[in-house]
Amino acid sequence: MLRVLLYETPDDPHMNLAFEEALPRAVGCGLSPATLRLWRNRRAVVIGYFQRAEEEVNLEEAERLGVAVVRRFTGGGAAYHDLGNINYAISLPAKGQVGETVDFIFSELIRAPVEALRSLGLEASVQNVNDIVVENRKVSGTAATISWRATFFHGAMLVSADLSALASVLKVPLKKLIDKGVSSVKYRVTNISSIRPGITVNQVAEALASSFARVLGYDGVKYDVPTSEELEIAETLYYHKYRERAWNLERAPHRDFREAEEEVKRICRA
Repeated sequence: MLRVLLYETPDDPHMNLAFEEALPRAVGCGLSPATLRLWRNRRAVVIGYFQRAEEEVNLEEAERLGVAVVRRFTGGGAAYHDLGNINYAISLPAKGQVGETVDFIFSELIRAPVEALRSLGLEASVQNVNDIVVENRKVSGTAATISWRATFFHGAMLVSADLSALASVLKVPLKKLIDKGVSSVKYRVTNISSIRPGITVNQVAEALASSFARVLGYDGVKYDVPTSEELEIAETLYYHKYRERAWNLERAPHRDFREAEEEVKRICRA
C-alpha cells in the first residue's frame, strides 16, 4: 500500500514548504517509507530555487492581496497557490528499483498526475517536459530533484484557483507570452473546473492518490499522519530556514543554513 499524507498548514506556507523538504529527507535516511503528500496553501506564490522574487512576483500587489512569497528547494518556475489548488509530492528512496535519473521522473512519475486527470475524463498530456496541459491550457507545473538519497517529484494543480489573483501577482516575461501567442498569464493557464464544471479538489486528490499507487505498482493507498521525526525535521527547517527572509526574498538560497543542516543530520542519525 502506498502511504499517503494529507498533512498541510494552509495558513502557514512557510511550514508547508518546510515539511515539503522534510519528507524526502526522512525518506532518504530511512526514517519514512515511500510517501505521497497532498496539501494546500491558502494564498501564496512559491518560487523556484534559482529564481529572484522581485523578478517573478509583483511584490507590492502580493502584499496588498495578502499573498505570501515562499521559496521551494527545487527548480522551475513560480506557482500561485490558494485553496482551489492541490499540490502533490512523491518521495521515494533513490535506489535502483525506483530509478535514480531525471529521465525516470519525467517519463514515469509524471504519468501519475496525467493519468489521474484522464481518469476524471480530461484529455491531459505533457508539454515542455514538465507541464501538464488539458485542451492546450496548462493546469499543472512540476519540478523534481534527486537529493538526500531520495527521488522527489512534485507539482501544483489548478482546480478552482483565483486566476485573477494569479495574473495580478505573477510576472511573466513578454517573450514567454509572445512565444505562446497569448497576451496575459491567465490565458495560458486554466482551472480544471472550467473544463469540467463541478469537479472538486477532493475528487482530484483522490484521483492523484490512486494514480500514483498504480504507476508505482502498489495495490492501493494507506492514509497516514506525519511521524514525530518528520515533524521534528520540518520544524527545524522552518525555524532555521523557511521562515528566514534570506531564504525567501534576499537572493540567498545558496547560503549555508548550517544550523538546520546539522540538526537534520542529527535527527536522521538518531
